[in-house]
Amino acid sequence: MNKILIVDDDARNIFALTATLKSKGFTCVPASDGNEALSALSQDDSIGLVLLDIMMPQTDGYELIERIRNDMRFAGLALIAVTAQAMPGDREKCIEAGADDYISKPVDVEKMLALNSQHIN
Repeated sequence: MNKILIVDDDARNIFALTATLKSKGFTCVPASDGNEALSALSQDDSIGLVLLDIMMPQTDGYELIERIRNDMRFAGLALIAVTAQAMPGDREKCIEAGADDYISKPVDVEKMLALNSQHIN
């Protein structure tokens, strides 16, 4: 399926990513925090990829990655961290946390689409 869950606490980021991905034929499901993301995943087994912001209040991206990876229902789900943090070592930290890949903001659309096609189920 070409369904992507976009998790970000900033509605502008969700809007921008959704608009870009929809124009490329993807269906997008928005979530503004970790709890909404887990609820969406539990309710929709056709989601093949999660793009998730690392810096979110309450449940940050690292905790969300851990919670998703600890739930066997989502064992094959691809996770790509999308973050404004572009410091040395951040990509490795995201991968170590359980993300399949990492992309920094502002999002390079072509790079994001290449990652999506690489990881989408």
